[in-house]
Amino acid sequence: MKVKVELFSDKYAVRILTNEDIEEIYELLSKNVLYYEYCPPFVTQRGILDDMSVLPPDKTIDDKYYVGFYKNEKLIAVMDLIDDYPEKGIAYIGFFMTDVSMQNKGLGTEIIRDLCKYLAAEEYQSVRLAWVKGNPQAEHFWLKNKFTPIMETESNVADKVILAEKLLR
Repeated sequence: MKVKVELFSDKYAVRILTNEDIEEIYELLSKNVLYYEYCPPFVTQRGILDDMSVLPPDKTIDDKYYVGFYKNEKLIAVMDLIDDYPEKGIAYIGFFMTDVSMQNKGLGTEIIRDLCKYLAAEEYQSVRLAWVKGNPQAEHFWLKNKFTPIMETESNVADKVILAEKLLR
């Protein structure tokens, strides 16, 4: 299924991020020190470039949406979404971070709610993601947004992660 990123949010402008956006992305990500305590190494511009193209097995770059959410032309959130992964009808959020200055104000919840509303309208069954086990900020956020832990597993980013899912139907 091909998604339309501009429809990911009812309130914010959304677009695919490119190499020209690296500085702006780095500015947003580098301020979230807590995230990188649980998910090292600390962000670098090279790491962002790599993240823009890294894919799970059997997926192509056409299945990947590395997007930015903008308010008044300012980048306020970054998301990496993989279409139809691990199977058709499931969207996988590989990464999501909001601007530190806008956290705890409902912004992230609003973006995830709008994304899920869009994906449900496009007939996706669910959204999956994983957070690093022991990261209280991530766990609180995803549980608050009605993601249900499926299992504890290993990952390339941390020893243990919690795989979680939100059913859309």
